[in-house]
Amino acid sequence: MRDLLAPAAVRPAPAAPRPRAARWFGGRWPVRLLVVLLLAQMAGAMVTTAVRQTPTIDEPVYVGAAAEYVYEHRLRHNPEHPPLGKLLIGAGVALAEPHLDRDFAGDQGRLGRHLLYESGNDPWRLMLWARLPVIALTLLFGLVVFCFARGLAGRAAGLAALALYCFSPDVVAHGSLATLDVPAAGFVLTSAWLAWRARRRPGWYVPLAGVALGAALATRMSALPAVPVVMALAGLSVVAGGRRAVRAVAGAGLVALAAIAVVWAAYLAVDPRLRWAPEQPVPVVHGLRGLLVRLLPFPEAYRDGVRLQFGLENRPWQGFLFGRVYDGSLWYYLPAALLVKTPLGALALWAGGVVAVLASRRLRPAAPYVLAAPAVLFAAAVPGARDLGVRYVVFVPLFLAVAAGCVTAVRRRWVTVGVAVLVASVAVSSARAYPFYLPYSNEAFGGPGRTREWLHDSNVDWGQDLGRLADRLRERYAGERVWLVYKGSGVPKFYGIESADPRREPPAAVRGLVAVSDSAAAKATGRLAELIGGSRPVDRVGHSITIYRR
Repeated sequence: MRDLLAPAAVRPAPAAPRPRAARWFGGRWPVRLLVVLLLAQMAGAMVTTAVRQTPTIDEPVYVGAAAEYVYEHRLRHNPEHPPLGKLLIGAGVALAEPHLDRDFAGDQGRLGRHLLYESGNDPWRLMLWARLPVIALTLLFGLVVFCFARGLAGRAAGLAALALYCFSPDVVAHGSLATLDVPAAGFVLTSAWLAWRARRRPGWYVPLAGVALGAALATRMSALPAVPVVMALAGLSVVAGGRRAVRAVAGAGLVALAAIAVVWAAYLAVDPRLRWAPEQPVPVVHGLRGLLVRLLPFPEAYRDGVRLQFGLENRPWQGFLFGRVYDGSLWYYLPAALLVKTPLGALALWAGGVVAVLASRRLRPAAPYVLAAPAVLFAAAVPGARDLGVRYVVFVPLFLAVAAGCVTAVRRRWVTVGVAVLVASVAVSSARAYPFYLPYSNEAFGGPGRTREWLHDSNVDWGQDLGRLADRLRERYAGERVWLVYKGSGVPKFYGIESADPRREPPAAVRGLVAVSDSAAAKATGRLAELIGGSRPVDRVGHSITIYRR
């Protein structure tokens, strides 16, 4: 296949001239030093954030399933997500050497909590080890961002793109958690970059693009809409290198075959016999969706996972946007949430980058590689039923960082200065949010302290501050009666919080401190709304929990 895609006489594409801004950074060593410094500060931000956060809502599910995959080789829990991302998390779990209860038979939510809190393990240590592989992978994707932008517009573009990536609050927040959003997005970005590289050496990079695409599919099923995009990009690269159309079709097919092989390999790595006994009932999917699911060339466990995802989409969900609680979903939720949670300088550079890539004759050939995949994935995410956070479109800051770096290709001094100023403003905004990246919002919306007024769930309060609440209660409110409405997967008693649910008692009986997760407060009705209305706020914990006094 490599011979088919790479004939003997191939004319390499002419190298793009380096912009003048690249001269500012001298030779290779200063650039390498800046790359190392940017990634080092990102690593420091993610590790120190990970150390202090208690498990978010989804993490125990993934960690429990990861331990099951690694130690028991069973495809039973969490089938709605493929196993590759959890196998990576499982590598960290294995290094923590946890105690396991192999006889546990609960559902996937209870499985994770049982592993963390009921099996003799230290959840702080276990969660840190589970998060470290995702942190390492997030740093590697930073190198992809740098190399992609540098290949398009030079060293200055690479450094600007990497800086935007490293200072992105959303990337830092979700890249420091044992979740699947950043790994899946990073693999899609890598596949697009490798497809671009295939313009010169298709024999090497076309199959590698397929491998990266397969890694995305084997991590999250939400990457499925990217399949035809990356296949088309691979074919486009083959044609751009001077090959015939039949070779382009072969290249697209090779991407698909490589992706399919990676998905199968991920399932076989868990259980070579592919035994499949779902822990939860799998819904029946009819119509066109059902036909498409049946045609997927993946293991039955994968197809059932897609059916479960469709089942989740059919469930009733409640959203919260700009102070309004609503049922169902809003088509403009994700654009609005990105507007709130993206640094203002990054928004300006993203817009400038898209214009630069589309308007510049030299950069226009790269436009499909930089913009097509995020556009398709975003279009697929917008009509989704779950308005729960920008993590569903975390690929946007990755791809648009690459586009933003291309602004440096505009050979005007004021443009170079403007890019530097905007990147610096992003760095300052991100640094001011440290270590509260999950509830970040930009200055136009009041910063992290006011995000709860505009958004909820994983945008603000994902259960990450239970440990901080325990510390605050010990330091300032020792001995007081505590009532708690906590939205998360942590176990309050483990952290020393002795509390009761105020919603189970008559309002007159609730006296003392009432700690409420902001996502619960945002959608409070009935008794909880009455309790909050009859209390006064006295403290805030991590921008995600409010303490009231009654």
